[in-house]
Amino acid sequence: MLHIYIDADSCPVKPQIYKVADRYQLDVTVVANSWMRTPDKPRIKLEVVGTGFDAADDWIVEHIEQDDIVITTDVLLASRCVKDGARVLSPSGKKFTEDNIGSTVATRDLLTELRSAGEITGGPPPLTDKDRSRFLQQLDSVIQAIRHKHT
Repeated sequence: MLHIYIDADSCPVKPQIYKVADRYQLDVTVVANSWMRTPDKPRIKLEVVGTGFDAADDWIVEHIEQDDIVITTDVLLASRCVKDGARVLSPSGKKFTEDNIGSTVATRDLLTELRSAGEITGGPPPLTDKDRSRFLQQLDSVIQAIRHKHT
């Protein structure tokens, strides 16, 4: 059954995910390194995994199944999930796929190198309303595609 996993520690679209999941009656697992508030609904579960390096990522990869949906900003986690057959979206609505994950990881590595050399400072820009709208459209599209595939 279709399941949504949220890499939650830095996910700015959790409220939107909860609404979409409620509309489609989907289970959601919020995976975090520490306790956080989640809606008191039977389909939403918080999984606190501790603070070990990549603990949340490892937990998600161990639990996802083919065509589950993972929401993350972590490109390396996205790569692992795509390889395992999950559908992966960033909070800005970018789809991570087999076709684009290699170049996305390479870009991430380049930007990490430039940051460590002091060439680039700061992180990504804040999420805009347009990003949130694109995310919702993509999430709905992915859910519809998976449901269509399984009918």
